[in-house]
Amino acid sequence: MPAKDELTRRRHQNLVDRLESLMRAGLKPQYQGYYGQLILGADHLAEMGELKDVRRAAREAGRRLGWKPTTTLVGGRLFVLDAREVPEEIEQLAADAATEAMDRAWREHR
Repeated sequence: MPAKDELTRRRHQNLVDRLESLMRAGLKPQYQGYYGQLILGADHLAEMGELKDVRRAAREAGRRLGWKPTTTLVGGRLFVLDAREVPEEIEQLAADAATEAMDRAWREHR
């Protein structure tokens, strides 16, 4: 039985490492680690294992990154979000970037 426990532990750690890598890749440096998110589709979830295990691993990976991670399943997709309070200067930077993106899209579709 201990060998099975060790294998389960290693699988979990590998999943946490993989999810942490995906989460880190999605971060924008200018937001200093805030506004983190990861969206896993049904195909990714199926290959990663049981939903409860993926959620647990995602929360652990988020905590490694300093997030206050939350997970929500919507329409077969798992959303992993950082629920921390965002500092005002980072919030303003993100709002400015969103405004610029919307203006650019508006100009391109005219």
